[in-house]
Amino acid sequence: MTTQAPSNVTIPGWAAGTWQLDPTHSEVAFSVRHMMISKVKGRFTTVSAELTTTDDPLDSKVTAEIDLSSVTTGNDQRDADLRSNNYFDVETHPKMTFTSTGVRPDGDGFALDGELSVHGVTRPVTLALELGGIGPDPWGGTRAGFTATGKINRHDFGMTFDMPLDGGGLVVGDQVAITIEAELVLDR
Repeated sequence: MTTQAPSNVTIPGWAAGTWQLDPTHSEVAFSVRHMMISKVKGRFTTVSAELTTTDDPLDSKVTAEIDLSSVTTGNDQRDADLRSNNYFDVETHPKMTFTSTGVRPDGDGFALDGELSVHGVTRPVTLALELGGIGPDPWGGTRAGFTATGKINRHDFGMTFDMPLDGGGLVVGDQVAITIEAELVLDR
């Protein structure tokens, strides 16, 4: 049996334990090119996540689940299209999940590696992870804030519906930018 030495990564306020996402102070958002000239943004309003930490921050694990029917872009017709079998196919694949497989130092932040499952397809994804901070809250708890960003290609996840434009290009771009603002609370 091989054991790995601790990473010696130190983070002020770091605490081992189980952390739950505070959905009212968190956001899972995305943006994608529209008609090749602008970007449309959206978010998911029903998200849960759990972070398990140990004394070594690099041994942390996170799981997240997103209710795809909670997608909102500010346009009911577009939201219905996203829920349809053109994209998420919520009737068949109601959830998107992420399970981390590792975390490692990367520049001034970290890289969070994991498996993203959406539309019946699971693929590896790496997110750039920034720790906003850890500290006490007014209710006697401990909170941590993280920002995670990355990009995926929707075609890699079986969302291949395309509507070509007359002058070339597509109505919806292939690359989807992901931005996650997560605030988590340490379980007592």
